[in-house]
Parts: sequence; structure tokens; C-alpha cells
Amino acid sequence: MPVCETCGNDYHASFEVRIADGRYVFDSFECAIQKLAPRCRNCDVRVVGHGVEAEGAIYCCAHCARTDGAKGIVDHA
Repeated sequence: MPVCETCGNDYHASFEVRIADGRYVFDSFECAIQKLAPRCRNCDVRVVGHGVEAEGAIYCCAHCARTDGAKGIVDHA
């Protein structure tokens, strides 16, 4: 059985994720998120949803983007 790349668990229901830079094996979505999800440049949390991108940086929300100096970013239209 494939071994999870995050926790090392040898699990019968592991799954594979393929993205531009490679192939990864995980035993849970939690482990996949820990390995692959980007971190907010301001508060360092994992960005699991769409997040916000400003000037090449990824943020979890508009507040963090503004706090880090991004201009014109709002939470609601």
C-alpha cells in the first residue's frame, strides 16, 4: 500500500494527487492540505479555499492582504 507523504501512514484507502510539479500520495485530505495548500503571507494559516491573490502573494482574506499593504482589495462588492 502507498505510504502517506505527510504522516507516513500505510493506509489501504490512500489516494494520489497530481499537480503541475509532481505526484503525491496521502491517506487523508487533512494530510494533503498540510502538504499542498499555500500559507497566507500575512497570518500564515493554510489557504484551503480560493483565498486572495495580490501582487503575486496569496492571502486567506482581503483583510490580511490589506494588512500586508495590498491596495484595492475588499471582502464584499
